[in-house]
Amino acid sequence: MDDILVLCYHALSPNWEASLSVTPDAFERQLTHLLGRGWQATTFTDAILNPGAGRRLAVTFDDAFASVKVHAAPILKRLGAPATVFAPTAYLSGGKLLSWPGVDRWAATPDAGELAAMDWDDIGELAEIGWEIGSHTRTHPHLTRLDDDQLELELAGSREECKRRIGADCTAIAYPYGDVDDRVAAATQRAGYMSGAALSRGLQYVGPYHHPRVGIYHRDVWWRFRVKAARQVRDLRGSKHWSPGPS
Repeated sequence: MDDILVLCYHALSPNWEASLSVTPDAFERQLTHLLGRGWQATTFTDAILNPGAGRRLAVTFDDAFASVKVHAAPILKRLGAPATVFAPTAYLSGGKLLSWPGVDRWAATPDAGELAAMDWDDIGELAEIGWEIGSHTRTHPHLTRLDDDQLELELAGSREECKRRIGADCTAIAYPYGDVDDRVAAATQRAGYMSGAALSRGLQYVGPYHHPRVGIYHRDVWWRFRVKAARQVRDLRGSKHWSPGPS
């Protein structure tokens, strides 16, 4: 049966208990399970634009946490699977910590080091081993709140920097906070992207510039992961009958 499953991860850490963090052991168990059941791992763009037959799995990482290269890359290499990392380009130089609303609460804690971002050398090494490098804008803003000039800078500016730094085209973007509307999607297309990764509460497909992903978080113990990844559950969440309830 044909199917596309796009997973969204953020950080990997054996100790960090933030909602955005998954342990390496849990991550490896999840991916081993899916690959063992016949899922074919590919990049986000390949899965979306060249789906082919069978079950296609795209593993994506938002934010370019340094822990992804440390912990996820070796696991995926052992499993023979590529991935896609969506990078906020303004944070990839000078040893910066990721610092936008939502992650900055950890900046003054003993876990502040978990906010370390990859640098461009790290990104280049992942590209060399077959990872797709996508944009996560420049500074990780809510795109729907920007005026047209700011929106163009975040979209086109990050794409051009990715192309210049890695020497290859950048055709995919993940919208920070999953924040996208028709205006943002149209601007994304004008900026030269071919696909956009969303992260909505439901899983409605609204075209290649608003492709849903299944977010995997610290709370997603084994049974929750299997439920979230199940085709029947994803189909229900993407249907008009789905009512997610209050946040």
